[in-house]
Amino acid sequence: MKQALPVPPEVVQQVAEYFSLLSEPMRLRLLHLLRDEEKCVQELVEATQTSQANVSKHLKVMWQAGILSRRSEGTCAYYRVEDQMIFELCNRVCDRLATRLEQQARSFRVLNSKL
Repeated sequence: MKQALPVPPEVVQQVAEYFSLLSEPMRLRLLHLLRDEEKCVQELVEATQTSQANVSKHLKVMWQAGILSRRSEGTCAYYRVEDQMIFELCNRVCDRLATRLEQQARSFRVLNSKL
């Protein structure tokens, strides 16, 4: 049997940090809003009904990670998704969660029919 090689701690840390980007609900909301087109910060503030500081904080984290790109026009900053693979990752997670929920629903129906 082939034994797995150890993964360097730096690599594990980088992977964990990448996944942690998606562990924040506001970031997922912002990604969803930016899925089809770039938007300025003010549009994102209005759509999320939260503060400009909060939106900017999350945009900066995703921009620094290379998920988003940013351009300035006058006094406005516009963001767009640079790494489209992020949506594939989100879709896979959503599909997996949907499958698990469907399996749970079937189990509940079986249990309910026996009560």
